[in-house]
Amino acid sequence: MLYSKVYLDSFGYELPSNVVTSDDLEKRLEPLYDALHFQQGQLEAITGIRERRFWDAGFKMHDGAIKAGRKALEASVISPSDVGMLIYGGVCRDNLEPATACAVANGLGLGGQTQLYDVSNACLGILNGMVQLANAIELGQMRAGMVVSCESARQIVDITIDRLLETRDMEVFKKTVATLTGGSGAVAVILTDQRLAASGHRVLGGVARSAAEHHQLCVWGPDTGIPASGLHVMETDPVGVLQNGVVLGIDTFRAFRQELAVSENKPDKVICHQVGATHQRNILDAIGMDPSKDFTTFKFLGNIGTVSLPITAAIAAEREFLTSGDLVGFLGIGSGLNCLMLGIEW
Repeated sequence: MLYSKVYLDSFGYELPSNVVTSDDLEKRLEPLYDALHFQQGQLEAITGIRERRFWDAGFKMHDGAIKAGRKALEASVISPSDVGMLIYGGVCRDNLEPATACAVANGLGLGGQTQLYDVSNACLGILNGMVQLANAIELGQMRAGMVVSCESARQIVDITIDRLLETRDMEVFKKTVATLTGGSGAVAVILTDQRLAASGHRVLGGVARSAAEHHQLCVWGPDTGIPASGLHVMETDPVGVLQNGVVLGIDTFRAFRQELAVSENKPDKVICHQVGATHQRNILDAIGMDPSKDFTTFKFLGNIGTVSLPITAAIAAEREFLTSGDLVGFLGIGSGLNCLMLGIEW
């Protein structure tokens, strides 16, 4: 996919005030640690994550997305009336129906001309939404759009800790340790056509690849049957996700370079989905990327699902890690397995 008139105009993001350290979680897991003869500090040592954020109990996803969306509009040249499409891309949603995008649009004061819907694709929801907006802008169907997300890890982490304390089983710990990396946050991204663009961040294009044979490596459920078939559980095969994710990442990155005619020393900077230290090291090594080109937030924010990559890009831009003229790669991967990489000329 290639674009000629699509620009990334602005970001907006919101972080919860509740900081939860890995030490905090380990204190709750002390009976498990005693049973399995673990030393304190294992969680941070395994994941590289020192802390993450949680929303207050009962917090609504649309409230976080609205706050992020307002900040994105404040940082943009466009007004709410210019938003032709709003996509909510989060894994966490307030209801089965209607689309969470409806509550967000109402909170932002968007008009009746705005298309509203949700997109769900594990940790790639925001990037998928950006592609859909970019396609519509490139076709001339609209001049601007917004994609938003809000993710919450509090409930699933609490459920996982209760399960670990009940079972005190090593195999359960292996399947659920990735869940303990989860964080919370909200983000919004505005894309515009070249006539409205003020930032100069041109979206060049990108590629998507999938490996659906690995769709059971990371599962958060149960299904959405009514009633649901059981208590929500998140289980991950961390070794399988890492090994097969790296293979898929290499294939996607090669296609990304070919599609965008990227030279061997490019991109200048990359923003990856934030999983943890081991994943970062392995994927950068696999694609031959110097770690100095990568900006990370996982140490202090954890894995915020769909929010992780765009909020990291927003913070990287604030701290002037991304500079004018940089070719920036957004390198996203999610369970399924799905991989999507976008190139932006900063």
